[in-house]
Amino acid sequence: MAAISASLVKELRERTGLGMMECKKALTEADGDIERAIEDLRKNSGLKAAKKAGRTAAEGAVVTRVADDGRYGVMLEVNSETDFVARDDNFKAFAEKVIAKVFETKSEDVAALMDGELETAREQLVQKIGENISVRRAVVVEAPADGVVGAYVHSGRIGVLTQLRGGNADAAKDVAMHVAAINPLVAHPEDMPQEQLDKEKAIILAQPDMAGKPEQIAEKMVQGRLKKYLAEVSLTEQPFVKDPNTSVADYVKSHGGEVVGFTRFEVGEGIEKEEVDFAKEVMEQARRS
Repeated sequence: MAAISASLVKELRERTGLGMMECKKALTEADGDIERAIEDLRKNSGLKAAKKAGRTAAEGAVVTRVADDGRYGVMLEVNSETDFVARDDNFKAFAEKVIAKVFETKSEDVAALMDGELETAREQLVQKIGENISVRRAVVVEAPADGVVGAYVHSGRIGVLTQLRGGNADAAKDVAMHVAAINPLVAHPEDMPQEQLDKEKAIILAQPDMAGKPEQIAEKMVQGRLKKYLAEVSLTEQPFVKDPNTSVADYVKSHGGEVVGFTRFEVGEGIEKEEVDFAKEVMEQARRS
C-alpha cells in the first residue's frame, strides 16, 4: 500500500474542503491515488466537483503575442527552477526572444525553434543565473476568416488565447480574462468528451440520493445534473466574470460575435516537483562528513 504523505492529504483538503481524517481515509482506500479518492468521495458524500490540482511545482512564465490585425496569436511557456528567476529581466528577455521566433515562424515545434541561436542563448542564460531553463511548449492560434484572436496574461503565470467569430479585440480579450479567472473545461457543452460525461454520470448515479430510484426517474435526475454540470464547466454557459447577470455567450453576442474556442496555459501545470526535506538533507550530509 502506498504511503500517504502529509502533503498529499493537504492537497486533497485544499481541493475538497473536507477534514483531515476524512481525506486521509479516502487516500488510504484509494491507495494514494488522489483522483480516485476524489471520485470515491463524490460518490459517497455527494461532494461537488473538486478544485483542480494545485501542485504546479515548476516555476517560470507564460507570454503571448497577437498580430496587430488580430488574425493570429501565439503563446509560450518557459520554465525556471524558482519564481525569483522567473522575475529576472534576463529571463524575461529570453522568453521574449523565443516568442518572437514563434510569432515569426508560426511554429509550435519547440525542438525546431530552439535549434541553433536560441539554444545557445538558453545555455548562456543557464550559465549566468545558475538555474536550469527550459522552453516547455508553444501554441499558434488562428482566427476564423471573419473573426479575431484575443489574449490575456495574469501575473505572468496564466495565459489565454481566445478565438471569436465576428466580435472585436476588446471582447476577445475580455473572454480571455474570464478563462484565466474561471478556468472552464471546454468552450461549448457539446465539446465535452463522451468519456468525461460517462464518468460524471457514474459519479451521479453512485450518490446516496440516487439509491432506490426507479430507472426513469433516476435517468431524468441524471440528465438534469449533467446539464447543470455542463453549464458550470462550459465557457459559453458560464456567468461572465465582469457581469454575472449575462452569460459569456451573450456577452460576446452583444459585441457581434460568437465564441469559437480557447487555449489556456498555466505555469507548471501537470509537472510534479520533487519535494525536498531540507532538514533531513542537511542531517544526512552532516553524517557523511
